[in-house]
Amino acid sequence: MTQTQIPALSTTVTGSGPGLLLAHGAGGSIEGNYAPILPALAARHTVVAPDYPGSGGTPRVTGELTADALADAIVAEADRAGLETFTLIGYSLGTLVSVRAAARHPERVRGLVLTAGLARPDNRTLASLDLWQKLLADGDLQAFARFVALSGFSETFYNAVPREQVGAFLDLLAAGVPAGASEQAGAVRTADTTGDLAGISVPTLVIAPLQDTLVSPANSRYLADHIAGAEYAEIDTGHVPMAERPEEWEKLITDFLGRHGL
Repeated sequence: MTQTQIPALSTTVTGSGPGLLLAHGAGGSIEGNYAPILPALAARHTVVAPDYPGSGGTPRVTGELTADALADAIVAEADRAGLETFTLIGYSLGTLVSVRAAARHPERVRGLVLTAGLARPDNRTLASLDLWQKLLADGDLQAFARFVALSGFSETFYNAVPREQVGAFLDLLAAGVPAGASEQAGAVRTADTTGDLAGISVPTLVIAPLQDTLVSPANSRYLADHIAGAEYAEIDTGHVPMAERPEEWEKLITDFLGRHGL
């Protein structure tokens, strides 16, 4: 596969202190995935928060995206921000990007936090990616929003939406789909970090959302089992803990950073 050249990413830099480099999920953005916890992260850290092509203020690219290309692109943003070393905080696709960044730039990475992650897509995730890309190719954002509601949120959370508000909730999901969602999903499809895990020696926290039907929590357990010394935590949400239990997610991350002086 020819690697697509990625332009400089639209990136926000906030706070001061040890470096944190954020890697968001496919079909997401920094705002969509990290907004609830950014103030807590920036309270004691310099947070470098880049949006992938087609998310936030970063233009969409015409070629295929790969985890390697995204890994190099976010590390370039750490360079631009003046960070020599950093802890990577990856969510979903961002876990693949973070592990590849740690493999490609090991001297830069001090720690890893991997939420709702995977080492490579399993059969269920590949089937979901097929549906994801087909609905986006058809331009059917309403059907895509329903797919996201079913696969991204826990049964408890989605069923708690008042019936009269479900339509507005789905409209909100449809309106929030970034232009680069399909290419970002493609980066999940082609990634495989299974060969990188044994080489990771920095402090690592793996967080598994227990009600995740998009990326099974078994994938998080695999990551934790194959990264030496990795800490493992569970959170009782679907794929998007930042929407369902942001305070609990934030505490898991900030406690980990504090314990390891990251």
